[in-house]
Amino acid sequence: MIKEIIFLVLILIQIINCELIYSGQDASFNPDWWQKEIIYQIYVRSFKDSDGDGIGDLRGITEQVEHFSNIGVSAIWLTPIYQTPGVDFGYDISDFERIDETFGTMSDFDNLVVTYHRYGIKIILDFVPNHTSDKHVWFKKSVQRIAPYTDYYIWHDGIKNSEGKRMPPNNWLSVFNSGSAWKWNEQRNQYYLHQFLEEQPDLNFRNPNVVHEIRKALYFWLERGVDGFRLDSANFLFESKDLSNEPKAENNTNMKDTDYYSLNHTYTIDQPETYELHHTWRELLDEYKEKDGSTRLLVVECYSPFNQTMKYYGNSTVPGAHFPFNFMLIINFNRQSNANQLQTLVTKWIKNMPKGMWPNWVLGNHDNSRIASRFDPMLVDGLHMFQMLLPGTPVTYYGDELGIRDTFVRWDQTIDKGALNVGPERYEKFTRDPVRAPFPWNYSIHGGFSYGEKTWLPVSPDYWKDNVQSEEKYKSHLKTYKQLTDLRKKPTFTHGNLHVYTISDWVFGFSRSYTDHPTYVVLINLGSEMEIINLRHIRRSLPEILMVKVSSINSGFVTGNLVSREYITLRPKAALTLTTS
Repeated sequence: MIKEIIFLVLILIQIINCELIYSGQDASFNPDWWQKEIIYQIYVRSFKDSDGDGIGDLRGITEQVEHFSNIGVSAIWLTPIYQTPGVDFGYDISDFERIDETFGTMSDFDNLVVTYHRYGIKIILDFVPNHTSDKHVWFKKSVQRIAPYTDYYIWHDGIKNSEGKRMPPNNWLSVFNSGSAWKWNEQRNQYYLHQFLEEQPDLNFRNPNVVHEIRKALYFWLERGVDGFRLDSANFLFESKDLSNEPKAENNTNMKDTDYYSLNHTYTIDQPETYELHHTWRELLDEYKEKDGSTRLLVVECYSPFNQTMKYYGNSTVPGAHFPFNFMLIINFNRQSNANQLQTLVTKWIKNMPKGMWPNWVLGNHDNSRIASRFDPMLVDGLHMFQMLLPGTPVTYYGDELGIRDTFVRWDQTIDKGALNVGPERYEKFTRDPVRAPFPWNYSIHGGFSYGEKTWLPVSPDYWKDNVQSEEKYKSHLKTYKQLTDLRKKPTFTHGNLHVYTISDWVFGFSRSYTDHPTYVVLINLGSEMEIINLRHIRRSLPEILMVKVSSINSGFVTGNLVSREYITLRPKAALTLTTS
């Protein structure tokens, strides 16, 4: 009797917030490839080393094509492979139309494209339009004031203070340098703008020659068979003409005045011309589609305020990117976030997109801590259910299919320039090295990443158990990931509507339904206590008995288990995908 009373009390105190936020698509909807596929980011230096130098390369990626076929991924995004001095590991480009020898040759790239296309897998390149390396011939000639390169970059004489000392023209700060975004060049006798490292001078897109050069580089790679681009730092392309000082940011008490986020960046990102430029690049890709009917994808990286981010979609009349990356789960979601906060994030993105646009869900990337470290390793499966089964395009960071965590990198092993710039006392807060460690393929030396003596970053000490070979043998994050990539192809997920639920303070849920096809319900326990769930209060149309379709490794359930809709136990950090089938 006591047990029954406790159960009734638990049901009564469940506060269920149910909302239909997406009405789905009709039967005539035929999703384009980028709407159906999972985009998988490969950090090239860390994926697979084919020649034993300890650095991943193009041949290594080509060798592993079957991994993507096995896990159901049909689009890969490669971090920059262009010629580079490597100060920012490829994001400092010295030639947009050459492959860096660290990664191989143009022949290696062409072979990769042919191989992956043979498997039906698209290739997306990471493209960096905002800046170049200071070793780029454009910059060298700009320093010398050689036409037409004189104004390819943003130069300024600076100002003089009350003591007559020359100073940068304003208070703009560098993202990585922990200090001014202006660097004095002795040869030219002027300051140049670098919003990132001083070795990465910003291009001047108010110069039509620069616009032409970048358009030419994009076309070069389209001609080599790429299927789209991810534009790095897409919101930094223009700055205000009057070079106004930026205001202090609110709540910056934990930062130094030289830290980038101590300012509110109203004059250096998201300027009106930036959106216009993205429209012209989208036009280029749409024109190229006319050659063979295949869409070339344009996605942009912009850590911008929400309303500014939405503008990168453009609209039905003036299209921008196919989508800006949705970083809300990186910026606004953490271990403290509850079910209502997660529901709010989902609802906010879907309801605020311009009409006719497509959502996307990003859990991690090369600049942020891995999901298993930001949240909890046991929550990885639930977050993948969230990402894969909502309407939209999922973006996976390499290794997250295995649920691997950040690899601790000591100060003496640190190579990320941004971390080195802030010193040993603060480097752990700024370093990106831990999230870029080599991919563990098996339990051999270096996790099967390289047969060389040393790897460019240390391999995770967990490689002996958290690797592809091991996780293929038992119930694992990898097997759950495979189940989800297969399940999301069902008509319910390509066409179905979306209801979202706050089932309790810590249990988030959603359901997908489509005509006479099976309905699916996803339940994710974000909390640290077991929860008892009664789905009768959510959707009375659900049958009395539901079947487990996908279960997290810590759930206690397996595919095929039957559960009562009125009494479902969900362990802490566990997740279930249930079906009416």
